[in-house]
Amino acid sequence: MRPPELALAAAFVALAVALLAGAAAAAPFPAALTLERALPHKGVPAEHLRERDRARHAGRGLLGAAPAVAGVVDFPVEGSANPYMVGLYFTRVKLGNPAKEYFVQIDTGSDILWVSCSPCTGCPTSSGLNIQLEFFNPDSSSTSARIPCSDDRCTAALQTGEAVCQTSDSPSSPCGYTFTYGDGSGTSGYYVSDTMYFDTVMGNEQTANSSASVVFGCSNKQSGDLMKSDRAVDGIFGFGQHQLSVISQLYSLGVSPKTFSHCLKGSDNGGGILVLGEIVEPGLVFTPLVPQQPHYNLNLESIAVSGQKLPIDSSLFATSNTQGTIVDSGTTLVYLVDGAYDPFVNAIAAAVSPSVQSVVNKGSQCFVTTSSVDSSFPTATLIFEGGVAMNVKPENYLLQQGSSGDNVLWCIGWQRSQGITILGDLVLKDKIFVYDLANMRMGWADYDCSLSVNVTSSSGKNQYVNTGQFDVNGSPRPSSYRIIGLVPTGIVIALVHMLIFGVLGSR
Repeated sequence: MRPPELALAAAFVALAVALLAGAAAAAPFPAALTLERALPHKGVPAEHLRERDRARHAGRGLLGAAPAVAGVVDFPVEGSANPYMVGLYFTRVKLGNPAKEYFVQIDTGSDILWVSCSPCTGCPTSSGLNIQLEFFNPDSSSTSARIPCSDDRCTAALQTGEAVCQTSDSPSSPCGYTFTYGDGSGTSGYYVSDTMYFDTVMGNEQTANSSASVVFGCSNKQSGDLMKSDRAVDGIFGFGQHQLSVISQLYSLGVSPKTFSHCLKGSDNGGGILVLGEIVEPGLVFTPLVPQQPHYNLNLESIAVSGQKLPIDSSLFATSNTQGTIVDSGTTLVYLVDGAYDPFVNAIAAAVSPSVQSVVNKGSQCFVTTSSVDSSFPTATLIFEGGVAMNVKPENYLLQQGSSGDNVLWCIGWQRSQGITILGDLVLKDKIFVYDLANMRMGWADYDCSLSVNVTSSSGKNQYVNTGQFDVNGSPRPSSYRIIGLVPTGIVIALVHMLIFGVLGSR
């Protein structure tokens, strides 16, 4: 027969294990999204991609209460492979009561969630993406409320320039916003709060419906390219780092950690994974994010081709109001600062295989070859703060522009830029990227993005594997997830130690 002290300790141990198991099931799980590329790079003229990027290089919320159930938030991401349309990723969000689904573009280069509202001037009513457009009507939702200028959430948006309230407005006036984009297009409207619904996947592979009250933009006017129906969606879902961003709000609600990751497939059909959480894989390297910047800025220090450092003044990459290096998954191409562009292109041209024919096509440096690009073209390397290297394979700087028989025309896909260097999808593809906002750093590693990944919360308290392999019913599908939770054994052991020896020591 055991002494009563040990029996009591055993009871405490059992209780501790049960409590920890419950805590692990209820802890916020990283949210996972699977992506599809809407526009393959192959055969698409560079000028079309440049136009698409120009429309996305300017312009920039969410606030609310905790969700009912914490778990993996599964946003099914869709896209179009039509080469005549601007490439974008979009997902569906459920808003309002009764809930309606809205197709919104996933954008890491902006911060605000906004959807087209009724009535709306200039908003498209049909889409070439083969989706049914909806208009949010706050008067038709029993849980919707307009945000007035006196609301603390509007005050927060005013401080970051993401809200508009005139000095003549009364405290009850709607909290408005106006976003203008680089091509002159834009949207304006006002903020509302309403319920957003999440389909969550728990650690035991069971699904649960949860929700949170969030603040988002209600767009009642659009202009420029936003009016075009060929690429129309219902709005934009921002993943920037400001206070009103999706990442910041979901973190404050306990839905996800202050970290997200993506891995974009480089195949023509595209796809990949976007995870609210940290992808954990061997080989990941990290470099600091430049603090207090509106974008995801890194300190690029030098560029090498075939292992030879190029003669580029590093001051060209220094971060300021007019220059710097930005990582933007919402940009298709790569934009290299003017003083670095020619040295890079010349180094590539000098290092190609002798069998490759160099030509100029529409002002761009191009090449004709019958061989694979990996065997005919050099590898480049971007060197960041701390000596952290990013490998740039030929498919990360070349675009296939045409073919005739066995001859394939490849052109440099990087574009000349005045001041700002932007690392877009062309160089981001086939790599894991981790945006660790909690520690203000970014990491990456070469990876086959068609494979599953390991994901953890930024706190390291939960570990999840096999993201992106199964749907919520356990059946395989490429656009959903199976997340398996592991109990943090170190915490269990420590707590058991304290309970046992605490009881024995109190005799």
